[in-house]
Amino acid sequence: MADLAFREGQPAGLRLRIHLVVGAGMAVLDIPTKHSFEKKQTPSVSILCSQNRHTSGGWIMTTDDLVVDVSQDWFQACSVQERFMRGSAGDHCNVDYSASCRQLRALGGDCYDFSSFSDGRLAMLVGDASGKGVAAALLMANIQASLRTASVFTGDKLPALLRIVNLQVCASSLDSRYATLFCGVLDRGARTLRYVNAGHNSPLVLHRDGSLDWLEPTGAPVGLFPDAIWHEGVIQLNPGDLVLVYTDGVTEASSPSGEEWGTDGLLQVAKTCRAQPADELVRSILESMDRFSQGVQTDDATVAALRAL
Repeated sequence: MADLAFREGQPAGLRLRIHLVVGAGMAVLDIPTKHSFEKKQTPSVSILCSQNRHTSGGWIMTTDDLVVDVSQDWFQACSVQERFMRGSAGDHCNVDYSASCRQLRALGGDCYDFSSFSDGRLAMLVGDASGKGVAAALLMANIQASLRTASVFTGDKLPALLRIVNLQVCASSLDSRYATLFCGVLDRGARTLRYVNAGHNSPLVLHRDGSLDWLEPTGAPVGLFPDAIWHEGVIQLNPGDLVLVYTDGVTEASSPSGEEWGTDGLLQVAKTCRAQPADELVRSILESMDRFSQGVQTDDATVAALRAL
């Protein structure tokens, strides 16, 4: 059994172990410093703590290590985050939509959501929390829960919705934590998309006639300024028009030489594959991104596609 652990910035008496079960035995592998992994595994995770006892004379006596298995908690957390991302695909009532989120780690700060109002309108959300991993996932879970709660009171009033959520995030998060959001509500009958863009990458609208619109930010990211306000934008869609919402992990994917895929790469795939159903289009975008970066992902990456029919 090889016992390896964090050696940089590690609190005394605390180590993180990765256990890989092999046959009837158990091997303990190190998490390398500088966060470099050579091969992805699906391990169980445990926290190793030294138990300290105080003697009557005030001396500290160190006893055997205590290993606490947290693998089930970890996997359950991943399942909870997946459940936050609802309605990944649909084709009905004048709209075809789909989305996919690929986190860099098991948990991440990207999200998407599609949900319907009782009158048939379709709401969509794409978000990107600052940072990566567990901290970003917790912030985004907080934001998503706040959005769902606040929407009960604000309905489809998007600027009011973001003001409430922003106040909650500012009050409960660190100053350095924030998230960019794109929230839209599509009237399927009129094919009008109302939206607010909280500092998010500008979604692109590829019209059937080949013209292009960008849905620019209408306010700051959520969590930065308690008194921030947002303005609502509106765009008219016609049958065949395509809306693509994405996070920066898509456009900032890099080739081995350091060149970014960029919005040019995204737009090229959108034009080439625009006739595909939304779920196939999302898959084509991510596959093209992977070919450009040769399969190296450095950030959470999310793409959502919505096409008016």
